Amino acid sequence: MIQYISLAKRTQRYRQEILEATNRVVDSGWFLLGPELQCFEQEYADYLHAGYCVGVGNGLDALTLIYRAYMEMGLLKPGDEVIVPANTYIASILAITENHLKPVLVEPKAETLLMDDQLIEQHITPRTKSVMIVHLYGRCAYTEHIGNLCRKYGLLLVEDNAQAHGCRFENRMTGTLGNAAGHSFYPTKNLGALGDAGAVTTDDKELAEMVRILRNYGSPKKYEFSKIGRNSRMDELQAAILRVRLRHLEEDNDRRRCIADVYNSMLNHPSVHLPADMPERQNVWHIFPVLADDRDRLQAYLLRQGIETQVHYPTPPHRQICYKQWNGMHLPVTDDIHAHELSLPIGPELSDEEAETVAEAINRFDN
Repeated sequence: MIQYISLAKRTQRYRQEILEATNRVVDSGWFLLGPELQCFEQEYADYLHAGYCVGVGNGLDALTLIYRAYMEMGLLKPGDEVIVPANTYIASILAITENHLKPVLVEPKAETLLMDDQLIEQHITPRTKSVMIVHLYGRCAYTEHIGNLCRKYGLLLVEDNAQAHGCRFENRMTGTLGNAAGHSFYPTKNLGALGDAGAVTTDDKELAEMVRILRNYGSPKKYEFSKIGRNSRMDELQAAILRVRLRHLEEDNDRRRCIADVYNSMLNHPSVHLPADMPERQNVWHIFPVLADDRDRLQAYLLRQGIETQVHYPTPPHRQICYKQWNGMHLPVTDDIHAHELSLPIGPELSDEEAETVAEAINRFDN
C-alpha cells in the first residue's frame, strides 16, 4: 500500500533527534512559555527573516489572534470586511467570523487554484479593511498586484501560511509578504509538530506584543489581565520538536519537489489536469492537487491499486452547514475545483519509485 501520508515514516527519519529534544524538555521540568519556545520563535523568525514570531496553540488561533489584535489596536472593528479566497480550508473563514468581521469571498483562477487577483478590486468597498491571501497546497498566493492594491487602499494584508512553510516569492519568504501571517504546525504540514501548534509572524512590534498578551489569557504579566484573552500557548515539547524539524525543512521541501517532478513529467492522462506551473521556489508542494473529470471513480480505482489519495476539500466553506446563509452563493469556479480535486501522495518519506507507480496507475485509468 502506498499511503497518502505516513507520519510514522516521517517521524522515524528524525527519531533520534526528536527523542533527544523531548528528553531535554522532560529533564528541564519547564513545559510552557520556556526556553524551547523562545528559541523556536527566534529560529523561525530568523529563517523567515521576520521581525517577530509568537508561538500559539494552533494555526486557527494564529489567524484569529491576528485579527483580534488588530481590533484591540483600533485598526479594525466589528462589521469590517475582509477579502478572502473562496477556495480555502474553513479555518481561513472561521478566523474572520470569530472576530465579527465579514468575509468577502473571491473566486480563484481555474489554472492556479489560488485567489484571482484581478477580481479583488471590484470587491473593495468603504468597509474593506483587509485582504487575506492563502498559500493553499503550498503554492504562493501573493502577487505584486495584490501588494499594490493593499497599499493603494490602505488594507491590512494577512497571510494564511498554514500550508507553505519555506515557500518564497522572489527573494522573500511567505509569512513575511504582508503585515502579518498565521502558521499552522499540524503534524501533516511541511513543518509539522507531533500535536497542535501554530505561530504568528510579523515585523510589527506592537502587533507581536498584543498577540503575546492575548495568547496568555490577556495577561502582560502574571496575575495582571489587561485584555480579555485566551489560552493559546505552544508548549515546550512541540517547540523543541519543531526546532528539530526546522533544521530539515529545506531538504524536506527539496524532496517534495523531486516527487512533484516525477508526477509533472509522467502524468499524461487526458482527463487528469494539473494546475499551472509556478516558479520552483514558489511551491513547496504541501499537497499535489490534480483535477480529475471523474474524481470519485479515479480515487476508488487507485485505492484498488493500493494507492491512497485524499480530497482537499470535498465541500467548500460557502456550502458548509455552519455558513448556511452562504449556501446559495454562485461561486462556480470554486465549486468546480471542490468537485474534481484529488490529492496524490507526496512527502519527503515517499520514494521516486512509489511516485512513478502512482503516475503509471493514473495513466492506465480507463474512464
